[in-house]
Amino acid sequence: MLDVAVIEEPAAAEASLDPMRARLLAALAEPGSAAALAARLGLPRQKVNYHLKELERHGLVELAEERRKGNMTERVYRATAASYVISPAALAAVSPDPSRSPDQLSARWLLALGARLVQEVGSLLTGAARARQRVASFGIDARIRFASAADRAAFAEELSQAVAALVSRYHDESAPQGRDHRLVVGLHQIPTAPPPSPDDPDDPDTPRPPTDSPAPQEN
Repeated sequence: MLDVAVIEEPAAAEASLDPMRARLLAALAEPGSAAALAARLGLPRQKVNYHLKELERHGLVELAEERRKGNMTERVYRATAASYVISPAALAAVSPDPSRSPDQLSARWLLALGARLVQEVGSLLTGAARARQRVASFGIDARIRFASAADRAAFAEELSQAVAALVSRYHDESAPQGRDHRLVVGLHQIPTAPPPSPDDPDDPDTPRPPTDSPAPQEN
């Protein structure tokens, strides 16, 4: 089983987004038969069998083993990956294109860069899996808290200069055996959790009756 699989086919993406099939994919992190899944999820076995066949057809689950039970053969399935990412390639003509409106200060452009990253790396992973090879890649994930917008702007400027210097030092357009690589650097705020509901009992600011109030007296 892969850690992450990239879904590139529109039909496979549609199959993975079906709520019932998504439940089956999650349950098949551990191998299971249609009968076992039906009992665990409280679904009719016939319906589970149908959805398993569709998931198998799109390469989202695979046959793990077959067990003989009396005169019957029980098929045990497992998910092909622990988690899945849908590639923008599945959106075909409406997938994001960073070349349309490049803007370093645009969050939408950053999103388009991320979408292209998923699409290109997903394509590499698919080809590498078929060839039984590894993909040469490198990633950095860091968290930084800026004291002010001015500090953030200064950081972005220094980072841009450092990246430009490194690219200039190592880029060799004339290398006969060279391979082109994509470098993407992004900076964005980390989304915060939504504010609690006014009636949320876990919200410390939610008004509560005093605990030492006397009980109301009946007339």
